[in-house]
Amino acid sequence: MTPQRPTPYPEPFLSPDPKTVAGSRIADFARWAARQQRAEAIQDPTDYQALHHWSVTDLEGFWAAVWEYFDIDATTPYERVLAEETMPGARWFPGATLNYAHHALRNLHPDAPAITALDETGAGYEITGRQLRAQVASVAATLRDLGVGQGDRVVGYLPNTPHALISFLATASLGAVWSVCGQDYAPKAAADRFAQLEPTVLITADGYLFNGTTHDRRAASLELADALPNLKATVLVDHLGTAWPENRHTGLTVPWDDAATRTEYLTITSVPFDHPLWIVFSSGTTGLPKGIVHGHGGVLLEHLKILGLHCDLGVGDRLLWYTTTHWMMWNLVVSTLLTGATTCTYDGSPAPVARPDVLWDLAARHKVTVFGTSPQYLLAMAKLGIEPSAHDLSAIRAVGSTGSALPASAYPWVRDHVGAGIQLASTSGGTDVVSAFAGSAPTTPVWAGELSAPHLGVALAAYDDAGRPVVDQVGELVVTRPMPSMPLHLWNDPDGSRYRDAYFGAYPGVWRHGDWITLSSHGSVIVHGRSDATLNRNGVRLGSADIHDIVERLPEITEALVIGVEEPDGGYWMPLFVVPAPGVALDDVLREKIRAAIRACASPRHVPDEILAVPAIPHTRTGKKLEVPVKRLLQGAPAEQVLNPAAVDNPDLVAYFARLGTERRQARHPHTVKDAS
Repeated sequence: MTPQRPTPYPEPFLSPDPKTVAGSRIADFARWAARQQRAEAIQDPTDYQALHHWSVTDLEGFWAAVWEYFDIDATTPYERVLAEETMPGARWFPGATLNYAHHALRNLHPDAPAITALDETGAGYEITGRQLRAQVASVAATLRDLGVGQGDRVVGYLPNTPHALISFLATASLGAVWSVCGQDYAPKAAADRFAQLEPTVLITADGYLFNGTTHDRRAASLELADALPNLKATVLVDHLGTAWPENRHTGLTVPWDDAATRTEYLTITSVPFDHPLWIVFSSGTTGLPKGIVHGHGGVLLEHLKILGLHCDLGVGDRLLWYTTTHWMMWNLVVSTLLTGATTCTYDGSPAPVARPDVLWDLAARHKVTVFGTSPQYLLAMAKLGIEPSAHDLSAIRAVGSTGSALPASAYPWVRDHVGAGIQLASTSGGTDVVSAFAGSAPTTPVWAGELSAPHLGVALAAYDDAGRPVVDQVGELVVTRPMPSMPLHLWNDPDGSRYRDAYFGAYPGVWRHGDWITLSSHGSVIVHGRSDATLNRNGVRLGSADIHDIVERLPEITEALVIGVEEPDGGYWMPLFVVPAPGVALDDVLREKIRAAIRACASPRHVPDEILAVPAIPHTRTGKKLEVPVKRLLQGAPAEQVLNPAAVDNPDLVAYFARLGTERRQARHPHTVKDAS
């Protein structure tokens, strides 16, 4: 039995403005496809559902249209669009050779800003298209001189500054393979990722800024370099302005200023469509993080589709999306350049204590057109009483939100405090495809608490327990036809068995992502949480996200986490952990208020057995709640088998929840329970 869910909203929260729709790039694409006889069935370019239907029933026609509409510049042409559709193993655009970096640089105006570099102090500087090309050419020449060739790996231990973006494009231009993680990772945690790749060069910074504090990472950087025995050199970035220690590292080191200020001509290597572009890593909550390999061509097409059509980005636009370098959103933000728009990097806390509204201030000052963030950020802004509209946000036409489902309560807050008529684009995807499965577009209505529609080219379905597609019922999120940005393979998985088990083990030939969703009859997508963390009470499955949404609307609660624990004696315990807002105590009155809200907005079955205050909720470093690991800790699994502390935003919480589980088991079975933490 699949989870119950609240009834979807019958009327849209926001309907798109007809003038905006008519002028959007996605409508222009639909008109162009019809004229080119790519999509003859599309009578109305503003009919998103018809466009989506064509995009998933005629994969070859749709992706050929994306290729032509965005004028992909291939050195050699493709033989056909989709030579093999079987998943895994789909073969896209065989014969084509190209390079992602060429497309990222070709549409930039020489004298207009390509990158706006920002930080939490409000400071910033710009890098023009000409300057970016020159720095990429210089760093590429440096890497080549250091022995980097096609297929070699270059890794970055870097904050979200232009250095990371320039290093990536330089690496890609050579046909080498890029990977990056943020400097809040300890050296060992970074080495757990990078050592698998046997990189040739490490590019690392002296530190980063966060919440008013500069974090010196010089010693950590050199420790990481020592943990990568295959390195030929380390490039040292002077970001904070601190001097690097002398005689502390035996390997070759190159100052960033030397690497990036040479006068060089940029020569770009053409590679096959499916040549590896970058390696992104799973959260790595248990064992070594999983390296996911994506290709030049698949990323190029997928990101042009999502940014150019769904986000409506083009020349003259500016995107500011808060991210860190180890989150897949960094990869997507870099791809803003593919559209000719300006991308903003940001170093710092999204809401520093001294200036919690700094992102809104920067968005106003730099005329940002697409502003991206997370549900937690928007909810925090509301609870802190921040008034974004105190700044001139008239340039913003869309606010994107991802990392988890955006609760319905955030929609009116954005309308009332950011701007009426702004498209609120709640989006759901994954590092695995480095893209989105569902979100919105300028031509789609917006329903509060729902994602407007499956994305173009994504054959999204919800499967019931028998593996049948269902509508208006909760089911497993699956993708039934291939996407170009699905992984080429996993790193160090020569026979493909880990890849098959991870995504195709449940339904052979069908991608299972691990989320509970509902596809509504009005075309929207509702995300209920991870399917492997589903609550199962008396045979009735409940979506955890539905409870989180209700509880986190309450002003007294900062964040919530509900867990369902199957106990050895056959019992079932469903606690709700809450983080009270500053100055608020969790007493019986507040507990009853929480229960009443859940009972009224969901059902009596959703009411937890206990409500417990905790200091914080543990997340992955990309902001996702650790539901399954917390469940296993509460069940008594040893902490070292459940979670890698380096993968948790607050490692102290691992021991905290393990201790909670031990204390409960000792209280229930005082003579048999041993401390498993």
